[in-house]
Amino acid sequence: MFKKTIAFLLIIAAVYWSFWALLPSQITKIDAPENTFSTERALVHLKEISKAPHYVGSAEHEVVRNYIIKELEALGLETEVQEDFSMSQWGNLSKPKNIIARYKGTESGKALLLLTHYDSHPHSSFGASDAGSGVVTILEGFRAFLSANKAPKNDIIIVITDSEELGLNGADIFVNKHRWTKEVGLVLNFEARGSGGPSYMLIETNQGNAELMKHFVAANPEFPVANSLAYSIYKMLPNDTDLTRFREDGNIDGFNFAFIDDHFDYHTALDTYDRLDRNTLEHQGSYLMPLLHYFSNADLSSIKSTEDYIYFNVPLFKTVIYPFAWIFPMLILAFLGFIGLLIYGVKREAFFFSEIGRGFAAFFVTLLSAGGLGFGLWLLLKQLYPQYQEILHGFTYNGHLYILAFASLSLTLCFWIYQKLHKSNNIASLLVAPLFFWLLICTLVAFYLPGASFFIIPVFFGLLSLFLLINQKKPNLILLALLSFPVITIMAPFIKMFPVGLGLKILFVSCILVVLIFGLLIPVFGFFKHKKLLTRLFLGFTIIFLIVAHTKSNFSEDRPRPNSLNYILDTDSNSAVWATYDHHFDSYTKPYFGNKPDDGTILNQNTFNSKYQSGFTFTKEAPVKALAKPDISIISDTIIGGSREMVIRYKSNRQAKRIEVFTDSQNSFSYNIIDDNLSKRAALTEQVFQPKLGNRLFTYFISNNDPLELRLTLPKNQKIILQFHEATYDLLRNEHFSIPKRNNKMMPKPFVLNDAIITKKTFVIK
Repeated sequence: MFKKTIAFLLIIAAVYWSFWALLPSQITKIDAPENTFSTERALVHLKEISKAPHYVGSAEHEVVRNYIIKELEALGLETEVQEDFSMSQWGNLSKPKNIIARYKGTESGKALLLLTHYDSHPHSSFGASDAGSGVVTILEGFRAFLSANKAPKNDIIIVITDSEELGLNGADIFVNKHRWTKEVGLVLNFEARGSGGPSYMLIETNQGNAELMKHFVAANPEFPVANSLAYSIYKMLPNDTDLTRFREDGNIDGFNFAFIDDHFDYHTALDTYDRLDRNTLEHQGSYLMPLLHYFSNADLSSIKSTEDYIYFNVPLFKTVIYPFAWIFPMLILAFLGFIGLLIYGVKREAFFFSEIGRGFAAFFVTLLSAGGLGFGLWLLLKQLYPQYQEILHGFTYNGHLYILAFASLSLTLCFWIYQKLHKSNNIASLLVAPLFFWLLICTLVAFYLPGASFFIIPVFFGLLSLFLLINQKKPNLILLALLSFPVITIMAPFIKMFPVGLGLKILFVSCILVVLIFGLLIPVFGFFKHKKLLTRLFLGFTIIFLIVAHTKSNFSEDRPRPNSLNYILDTDSNSAVWATYDHHFDSYTKPYFGNKPDDGTILNQNTFNSKYQSGFTFTKEAPVKALAKPDISIISDTIIGGSREMVIRYKSNRQAKRIEVFTDSQNSFSYNIIDDNLSKRAALTEQVFQPKLGNRLFTYFISNNDPLELRLTLPKNQKIILQFHEATYDLLRNEHFSIPKRNNKMMPKPFVLNDAIITKKTFVIK
């Protein structure tokens, strides 16, 4: 009994350790040595630059830019502001203003570039985490680096981009237009997609990652959180960062460092100074300092490679790496070991074929029931709590409680099913099925998701456990518990990482992963006689977690409800509507839509650009307000042969922050944007109409109240109808309206056009 208790406690300790080792447990104080990174010193900067939303076009945007420039110059750096037009692949046009500085090294090799962005997401995000955390990490980290008084071999370039939130526009103009781009050897980029949790290292490269990983291990960051599976998944998702432009347009390698937990804060009014996890900011600093010291003196011309490495982090050993070339030899070795142990076990009469069959049935049923129940339960919860639809992130405020509940539910199933199979002499037989399924999974990932091939590591320790079970009727449970450490410390963090990173809809994967881990813990749990007690224990935990999650399912000041309200004036028909993206009304939106709102999807023929392609849900007739209409005029109109070239000028008279331009996607033409403010009149952005944007031609995010000039080249007899929708974010402040402020339990819905006054005007080219 004593050994069983110790073994159980060791497993609990391993689970705790697997999460504890991911983050620093303390932050460095403001009086830390000058040559070290201090989180508290970084927070001084963060408090200044996250006082208000500072999206492109806002007054605070310039304030934040000037503050960053001042702090860089205080470090003795000369700064420059790069400004130019950029059209993103998302169809977003803006004129970013990048902040750039350079520190000279002693040699003439490739430069190291430190990267982040300073714009916040329109229109309500304070940008403390995304990416104020990156700005202050670089400011404080570079200050500490200079305090060491060691001249680096490589030049160090600092680029704090603008308009990242609009489509990586700032990175675009640096990579494609700045004179220093060709001198960059490596980029370290600091980002955020939430307000807490560990910062994941993700590689951006067009080639193999072998040399990058060798250098990363040599730099020896203290709390590395990195695995080749996470990057394989990252490459499948539409979550590009500035570093993507460096890789795709400049073939420049780099490392992303991004934290993703507390995802419900991302791009919202909750992305504030107070809500940023201090340990997370410390984690960013713990990456920057060793990597800055290492790569500022490394040969950055030798980091390219055609070979890929598997990599993963584990306590004590930090980052483990090995070549992709080992994947199939290790897989074959594991299969040979498995087959050899089966033969050896039969000869030793350690297996009972009936028990092996029952083990397969039990494990397969447990996998299916855990995955199926997890999938179905989340669908049920969404029906029981329809308010979750309003959280577009896919991760609710009580999401961490659901992760605990679903994991506990999966363990309940494991102990409930396996308690019927307990015999002291059949543990080796029961382990055969989990090992077989693990080997099957490892085979599949070797072919289809090779970045996950480190899953083979726990299998080898499972085979060692099987060897002990074959040879000993009463093996040492403490030793078997220690052999379970690899599967726990490597795999347990994924139970949380998957739903945090991909949304709660993926909770069923966490349930399946719990069963897979449990399968390799059978050498320990198989000897536990009181599985019914453990079944009741984990069922109790499941119920408790679900009850607590229920108490936190409502909205409150700490968990504000996202909602949306817009006013749309059609200047062509002189009619207006209220419009919302919400699925359910609250006390803020109800007065404008009443009990019988109109279907809002009719407005979605021309869908405003948003991350999740969200469309209007409801509309209601609204009073027509005397808003200033834009001026649209033809500046020039020339026909040459079969083509017609014309320049159209659009001037907002409301100081619009955003203009959406729509037309019929069947039209055939090209266009470019003209900037009068350049010394030489020039077309800065040439585009062919992109069908992938639907009817949207582009979205122009306005930095100043400059007019938009659009040159069209089209067949001379072609008719085109252009629809312009201009938006301001002042619905709650505009003198024509008397919209009350939201109460403390509400906030503007992120990712969509919100709190906006939108005017529509049609322009016909005959």
